[in-house]
Amino acid sequence: MSLPFTPLYINGAYLPSSNGKTFQVISPSTHQVVGISASASSEDCQNAILAASNAFKTWEHTLLSERRNIFIRAAELLQSEAKSQKGRNYKDEILSAVAEETGAVPAMTNFNWAASIGLLRDLASLGNVGELGGLSFPSEKIPGGSVAVERRAMGVIFAIAPWNSPVNLTLRAILIPILCGNTVVFRSSEQSPRSQAIICELFEEARLPPGVFNFISTSRESAPDLTAEIIANPSVRKINFTGSDRVGRAIAMEAAKHLKPCVLELGGKAPVVVLNDANIAEAAKAIVNGAFLHSGQICMSTERVIAERGVYKNLCDAICQLVRTIRSGDILGFNQAEPSVDTKVRLGPLFSESSAQNVLDMLHEAKEAGANMLVGDLTRRGAYIQPHVVTDVRPGLGLWDRETFGPVIVLVAADSVDEAVELANASDYSLTAALWTSNLYSAKDVAARIHSGYVNINGTTIYSEVAYGLVGLGGSSGYGRFSVNDFTDLRVIVTHPPGPALYPLFN
Repeated sequence: MSLPFTPLYINGAYLPSSNGKTFQVISPSTHQVVGISASASSEDCQNAILAASNAFKTWEHTLLSERRNIFIRAAELLQSEAKSQKGRNYKDEILSAVAEETGAVPAMTNFNWAASIGLLRDLASLGNVGELGGLSFPSEKIPGGSVAVERRAMGVIFAIAPWNSPVNLTLRAILIPILCGNTVVFRSSEQSPRSQAIICELFEEARLPPGVFNFISTSRESAPDLTAEIIANPSVRKINFTGSDRVGRAIAMEAAKHLKPCVLELGGKAPVVVLNDANIAEAAKAIVNGAFLHSGQICMSTERVIAERGVYKNLCDAICQLVRTIRSGDILGFNQAEPSVDTKVRLGPLFSESSAQNVLDMLHEAKEAGANMLVGDLTRRGAYIQPHVVTDVRPGLGLWDRETFGPVIVLVAADSVDEAVELANASDYSLTAALWTSNLYSAKDVAARIHSGYVNINGTTIYSEVAYGLVGLGGSSGYGRFSVNDFTDLRVIVTHPPGPALYPLFN
């Protein structure tokens, strides 16, 4: 059986790379090739930018209602479980491609599909709230003059989204820019080009004009040079990137060479603070779900739990009891004739063996420094690693300081609320956090002291609002937000009244 091929999508046309180069996509579950993708050349990248630049001239002036209607049509196509007019069943394609390319379990493949529908509908509604409108008022300095402040699209946006939630994060990277009147050149992850390219067919069928959205994929080897080349192009006005802080720093440095702004959603090391009056049973469920969903491969994943000493032991027991009911394994049956029948198997592999080994290295370092493994066997089978619960870890160890992107929770006791907040803030990450307490009055005071773009009171760390997306407060979590303000410019037009004016040079 031939492998699926993912082409480039430039100016409404599906194309191989201009130099004929391709790369293989390897499944983390089986280590087998599951697809072939076009690997864009420099010429392809420049053609994509040119297509986006030309499309911007007309797209910027389309009615907001027209853009919203395209999003609604795309949502309807995605939601329908029947074949579209072009014979596509987008739900089936997403579930299949995401599972094969990323090893995601059904909970995550279904999330990619369902959350993408919600995102399209929510952002279509966002166009109603007036955020894209302007205002006008009399000039404060010129008698009879008037001032108009307009929120205008920026131009061509270069967007990059990762493999770990490929469809949903691709849509997030492109929808607000497009809604604001920008056009997009999107670069996929080399791990999930087929999953992310489904958006090309979806928007084509939803009647998005050619050139507004352009899709390129690159091999891992060619990505750094081509990314720098795209950033340097004068037509590219802004960059948005979701991924690791290591790559985010490289992109920020390239953008800085050309004084171009970025939206960077990078890593997370989400803390959960649990106070003495918290509902321990509910907190434990939220923590375990937040830590182990998608095997911990989410930037919002719960990684550090800081509990007041009065509830620490009970919380540890509740968390360990829940964690022992789940394990990682071949839930989809990629490596055997039938999927696993073990009901405890709810976690899939990490995206690579090197990623799994990196998690183990941090665990071994922590153990050698005196950490205690409450749950976990300190081994891996290929890219599969079992859930781990660890205590006695403090700042200075990799397991505390760096994002693991794996199925690990660190539990720490604090002797006061002040110490709990101090430990929560002892990190270079600031993307999201959670706080558990039954006293909502004090909760707001404590939440305000946690240095994080989001603090969820009595909820999971894996949550954000559509209109106010995740935002890092600098450092390894990045900066900027997927919002209307971040993908538009405020422009001011001053109308001077007729009649003679005073000009210092001539008066």
